[in-house]
Amino acid sequence: MLSILDRYILKRYIGTFTLLLLLFIPIGITVNLAEKIDKILQNEAPFLEVVEYYIYFTIYFANLLFPLFLFLSVIWFTSKLANNTEVIAFLSSGVSYYRFLRPYIIGATLVCIAALIMGMYLAPLASKGFNEFIFKYIKKGRNDRTQTNVYRQINDNDYIYVSYFNVKDKTGEKFTLEHFNGNQLEYKIKADKIDYNETDSTYSLYKYLKRTITANGDILDSQSKKDTTFSFDLEDLTPVKYIAETLNYTELNNFIEREKKRGSSYINRYEVVRFKRWSLPISAYILTIIAVAVSSVKRRGGMGANLAIGMGIGMIFIFFDKIFGTMAQQSDFSPIVATWFPNFIFAILAIYLLRNAKR
Repeated sequence: MLSILDRYILKRYIGTFTLLLLLFIPIGITVNLAEKIDKILQNEAPFLEVVEYYIYFTIYFANLLFPLFLFLSVIWFTSKLANNTEVIAFLSSGVSYYRFLRPYIIGATLVCIAALIMGMYLAPLASKGFNEFIFKYIKKGRNDRTQTNVYRQINDNDYIYVSYFNVKDKTGEKFTLEHFNGNQLEYKIKADKIDYNETDSTYSLYKYLKRTITANGDILDSQSKKDTTFSFDLEDLTPVKYIAETLNYTELNNFIEREKKRGSSYINRYEVVRFKRWSLPISAYILTIIAVAVSSVKRRGGMGANLAIGMGIGMIFIFFDKIFGTMAQQSDFSPIVATWFPNFIFAILAIYLLRNAKR
């Protein structure tokens, strides 16, 4: 059962967090639009697609920066409580500091659940729409969506290679498929060019050559063009770096398991995305405790000083999150350590600040 104190603080917690989102998201949209308006007009992006892009951008932006928004909102309203001596009044009435924290923890739980739902399902959908618009209209004509020297193991028997693949046009060059039976090569397909046909999910191979190895010698099949189907998917030719961000949690788990079997070089990148789906929502608890510990004490400089301290701590948290994530993506550094290490460090800081605030 929630007491009057719980309801009062919880209302301020959720209300201030929502207000901060409503204040900063329009600013983010305005800055983004000012930066991209020339490209949008130049490439004649339809109005409805622009509107859809900014809906995706809103979800993407909120999910990306929610820890900072949460942190600042708690500091903001708790500092107001401290400046009005309401915190002292609560604690003087016999309420313990841990009891004072209870509505904050309830609020953090609500935010954590919302962040989990957003991170697992809504943010991947938004990320896909967001990135597709960027590549379709903002980076149009550039080589951002090309892959070079793609080599993949499709299953236990098949290996593919393409020297160059354009994701946007769905065309590749110097395609090779090798089929093995154990350690024995059974046949090899080569083509100077490969195109994917979306209408019927087939592939067109140009200057097609198939070499089948038999006990009586090699059998060659050569054609100027051959339309055929393969057991692999288009995404096997396109190991796009951001693909993990566009998959919901169930799809991401299946995708990672499949990529591990195929020996993908992007596994660490995908693992970082998966573990962040859990670590960022959990950070709501840690950042809430730090924010309360920092701002519940009335100090010279008032709310401005608390917000400055909070902004500094929040930026350090984001810096840690980004730097360790990058380390894991570009080296052999453990993805699980990289994603949870900032939470671990700041959990220690939260315990230290909480013990000091109680004195």
